[in-house]
Amino acid sequence: MGDVQTAESSNRARLAIMELANMISVPMSLNAIVRLNVPDAIWQGGANTPLSVDQILSRVLPSGGGDPENLQRILRMLTSYGVFDEHLNCSGDDSHSPERKYSLTDIGKTLVTDAEGLPYAPYVLQHHQDALMRAWPLVHEAVLNPTSEPFVKANGEGAYSYYGKKPEMNGLMQKAMSGVSVPFMRAILDGYDGLKGVKRLVDVGGSAGDCLRMILQKYPMLRESTLICLRSLPKHLVFRA
Repeated sequence: MGDVQTAESSNRARLAIMELANMISVPMSLNAIVRLNVPDAIWQGGANTPLSVDQILSRVLPSGGGDPENLQRILRMLTSYGVFDEHLNCSGDDSHSPERKYSLTDIGKTLVTDAEGLPYAPYVLQHHQDALMRAWPLVHEAVLNPTSEPFVKANGEGAYSYYGKKPEMNGLMQKAMSGVSVPFMRAILDGYDGLKGVKRLVDVGGSAGDCLRMILQKYPMLRESTLICLRSLPKHLVFRA
């Protein structure tokens, strides 16, 4: 009995390490469906009607083309991680496999553009930019040499300096941060009233000032206070009153 349990445990361990070693397939598949605009193609303003891969391709590539089999593989894999719901449409004909259709789960819905135009899609793209992907394989060097910075070694300069020279990357980062911070700040303001009577408010790492703007919308009396929004780049002062 003990030998059987040991063998089962070893097999589970091997399967687990295989999954971990291949884990990059998950974010890369997520990156792919964002680039292809699959979430918005399914969502269609809230319809979220289950679609087949052919139907999805007709929406993301209206001029035609695309490989439905490869898209199917990506969607099925992300379904196993809770991004999509899979619906089997059985025709009753045993000679044909059931047609698979996909809709968005609550996780998948975070990738669609909301009423404020703030999906989490830029957050996905920002984390998979070439500059960051070049740095990840060098993480071990930060252990070998604590003065080594993987991002610097991969790109020749620090992240803030690098992003400062790349307007498109900097813009994507700001969209990503807005998409993340705005929903959470909305939840904070709905349940927290500790900002009443504040005389000075400093938003450190405030990027474009979205959080400070939302605070002012709820507490307009704060306009009489000292308000400062410091961007992620410390030398920039974006908002002051």
